[in-house]
Amino acid sequence: MTKEHEGSFEKALERLEGILEKFNSGSLPLDESLKLYEEATHLIATSEKMLLAAERKIDELSKTRSGDLALSPGGSPEVTPFKEA
Repeated sequence: MTKEHEGSFEKALERLEGILEKFNSGSLPLDESLKLYEEATHLIATSEKMLLAAERKIDELSKTRSGDLALSPGGSPEVTPFKEA
């Protein structure tokens, strides 16, 4: 992933969409296709890590100190708004 795409899930997805458009054009030389495939693989892995980290953060924010799922007075799971650090 290039420096401009690091740290931003949305930018990584945008770049992946651009790569997909290039693949769908069918006019890429083999060497460029391989480079883009490698970049896409890295973007996907990095994006997956970001999603897993966000999921863990949501889990942490949604649990009580005892580790149980925090429930609202009505018995449904509490929803905690996510704020980026």
